[in-house]
Amino acid sequence: MTTRIAHAGLAARRMSAEQAAELILPGMTVGMSGFTGAGYPKAVPLALATRIAAAHERGDKFALRILTGASTAPELDGALARVGGIDFRLPYQSDPELRARINAGQIEYMDIHLGQVAQYAWCGFLGKIDVALVEVAGILPDGRLVPSTSVGNNKTWLDLADKVILEVNRRQPEGLDGMHDIYYGTALPPHRRPIPLLQPGDRIGEPYLRCDLDKVVAVVETDAPDRLGRFAPPDEASRRIAEHLVEFFRHEIAAGRLGEQLLPLQSGVGNIANAVLGGLREGGFRGLTAFTEVIQDGMLELLGDGTIAMASATSLSLSPEGVEEFVRRIDFYRQHIVLRPQEMSNHAELVRRLGCIAMNGMVEADIYGNVNSTHVAGSRIINGIGGSGDFARNGFLSCFMSPSTAKNGAISALVPMVSHVDHTEHDVGLVVTEQGLADLRGLSPKQRARAVIAQCAHPDYRPMLQDYFDRACRDSYGKHTPHLLNEALSWHQRYLDSGSMR
Repeated sequence: MTTRIAHAGLAARRMSAEQAAELILPGMTVGMSGFTGAGYPKAVPLALATRIAAAHERGDKFALRILTGASTAPELDGALARVGGIDFRLPYQSDPELRARINAGQIEYMDIHLGQVAQYAWCGFLGKIDVALVEVAGILPDGRLVPSTSVGNNKTWLDLADKVILEVNRRQPEGLDGMHDIYYGTALPPHRRPIPLLQPGDRIGEPYLRCDLDKVVAVVETDAPDRLGRFAPPDEASRRIAEHLVEFFRHEIAAGRLGEQLLPLQSGVGNIANAVLGGLREGGFRGLTAFTEVIQDGMLELLGDGTIAMASATSLSLSPEGVEEFVRRIDFYRQHIVLRPQEMSNHAELVRRLGCIAMNGMVEADIYGNVNSTHVAGSRIINGIGGSGDFARNGFLSCFMSPSTAKNGAISALVPMVSHVDHTEHDVGLVVTEQGLADLRGLSPKQRARAVIAQCAHPDYRPMLQDYFDRACRDSYGKHTPHLLNEALSWHQRYLDSGSMR
């Protein structure tokens, strides 16, 4: 790219962020780019927040339905939530301002599997999409769009929206050109065809986003970085979780159930995920692949040293240091990274075909293997299910990981019954804490309970869990999945009442 806006007609539609924000009206549904703090619009949401605040000062109503790929950043979710500019939001969020208002009942929030958002939009379940507000890295002479550091649901928003506003961010590296694979072969039932992807690195689409140029009503030039933070170095608990999982992989290789290159990895975001990736390198693995949603620093390092040979994702979520490394060696990474729409990165057909190993964090698991990924005490949302369910249900192996306790030991991550179920016992293969690993495959409910209590629970809570289980086996209404309903959630209530589950 010699210029970031090489299409003459679209260059003529350049305007300020404030002018573009005037085109978004109260009550509209806006599909915005952004996935885990990358590739989100930087300028128009801030201008829109200023406009909404002024409208509220005049006593006018002004709120929007906001659809994204996943979490964004303070300039989008935080700014709009702070001024009361959001009345509905999906599918995943992490901003504290937005979260507080969701939990206060001021914003309606729909938590949904990331792989299902595009289908919901195409089927009309989300209503008419009025505006697509999408960041891109550039516009080619023929009007095709060079995607930014995330793809997310951008293809869907551009296809379905009545009007399009583009933010062209010159801060995004030009070397992104050619890193993406945008597949236009999807269809709704009953007209679907198999998706022709057999390996994580296969390219089945094209490098650019298409857009009906007649729908583009504004082009805004920006020069701003993605708002990406740093993850703390792995702590002792994270390292021990990684050790347990790597040891398990070695056991599976010896048993002939996995090869030396394992299967394509899906890794959630956070310190534990980074620790597991580091453990694979320390364990001597080489030539691995990843079919995942987010590439963060840990995976970038493994791509750089050959531990991972190819990674498919929908977003780059890198620290400032990771961004510097990515830009410095972008020609190398372009050969080893493919960025796709999230309806592809999280597609059930592809996850099942590739046989992904899903590794995700959790809030809590119960003794029977049900997992809560999203809520505190059953009612307060944290972030959302994200893509963990897409991979847990459809992958070859689903692993859920967490330290065995939180809040300095006041909370146990293993409980008699989870207060909210995101992943049922049928979709959970492994539960891993720093205490150990419970392989739940092929076990009945009572066998799973014994494994979880013995292998994963913290010693401070293990006797309490064992006591509950023993009494449930004796006194419960049924003996297949023994529970004492009058106290199954008492641990959570005890925490709310006293600040501790003990």
